[in-house]
Amino acid sequence: MEQRKHTLLDWVTQNRVLTHVLFWSFILLIAPMTSAENIRSTGEALLFRAVALPLKIIPTYFLVYYLVPNFFKKRKYFLFSVYFLFSSIAFTILYRFNNIHVAESIIGLNQPKESLLEIIYQFDYTIPNYFFKIYFYTFLFITVKTFKDRAIKERQLESLQKEKAEAELNFLKAQIHPHFLFNTLNNLYALTLDKSDEAPEVVSKLSDILDYMLYQCKDPKVLVAKEIDLLKHYIDLEKIRYGDRLELNFEHSMDSLDSKIAPLILISLVENAFKHGVSSTWQKAIIKIYLTVEKGVLNFSIFNTKAPCQQSDQMNYKKGIGMKNIRRQLDLVYPKQYEWNHTETVDSYEVNLKIIL
Repeated sequence: MEQRKHTLLDWVTQNRVLTHVLFWSFILLIAPMTSAENIRSTGEALLFRAVALPLKIIPTYFLVYYLVPNFFKKRKYFLFSVYFLFSSIAFTILYRFNNIHVAESIIGLNQPKESLLEIIYQFDYTIPNYFFKIYFYTFLFITVKTFKDRAIKERQLESLQKEKAEAELNFLKAQIHPHFLFNTLNNLYALTLDKSDEAPEVVSKLSDILDYMLYQCKDPKVLVAKEIDLLKHYIDLEKIRYGDRLELNFEHSMDSLDSKIAPLILISLVENAFKHGVSSTWQKAIIKIYLTVEKGVLNFSIFNTKAPCQQSDQMNYKKGIGMKNIRRQLDLVYPKQYEWNHTETVDSYEVNLKIIL
């Protein structure tokens, strides 16, 4: 419902002709409530306002779309004041003349009709009594236009921020693809060097993973079950590579198969556990992964052992495509909807992530 309101508001505010038509239609329709006492009926009030309306519209547009942009906004304040003074006097005289000789005649008001010269000579009466009748609506128009312009700028800013966030998120996702592919191809390369019979299975699983990452996870949210399958494939590939040197436990449960999550966040955590844990030591490595989804809340915990002395990373490769990337994705997709805790010791690292899906 809220989305429909925003769409309707955007459509109205961005349709320039429509907003002008709506504004002046409103001014016309309130005529029965704002007309003089000598106008006897609603029909007469509407007709009188319709005849007088052009001499409210012209001064308004002359001020807003000519004097303001060409003089006021360019800081030509003296010229702006002079032109506004003389134009407002001219429009006020014409407005009174139009009311007396055209509008009043059309609705049948038989009153004395001053000539144009008399109207000009009665300067001290014409200006105070008719200036406000014109420029009240001009100032109302400016007020509405100001709010409209502000609303448009806010919508544009929201749109730009959304586009920027989406572009940044796509960039972060793009970092994951080559990183994951690089690691997996290393695994495959090691197996082919050993002429392992498991190499075809690696190719098959890698094909499934790439198919998912390239074609199936383009939507902002994907099924958690699909992400679990991705994790299983990745873990199976790593098990083939590390064999008995790896002790891995992956437990998961969900109370709803319809639960969805932003793609490729969890796989990044698992990747890091292998890259910083198993691959950094020749001793037996342990990885424990627990995933639960209950009542719309995902809890993900991953623990890995690591070597007390880490290999040097002078190019900041591991850091650059690791936790910083993951936290940034979470900030973009789940602002104030996630909790992140990590514990690091000399020989272990653990991350606990909670996301309100």
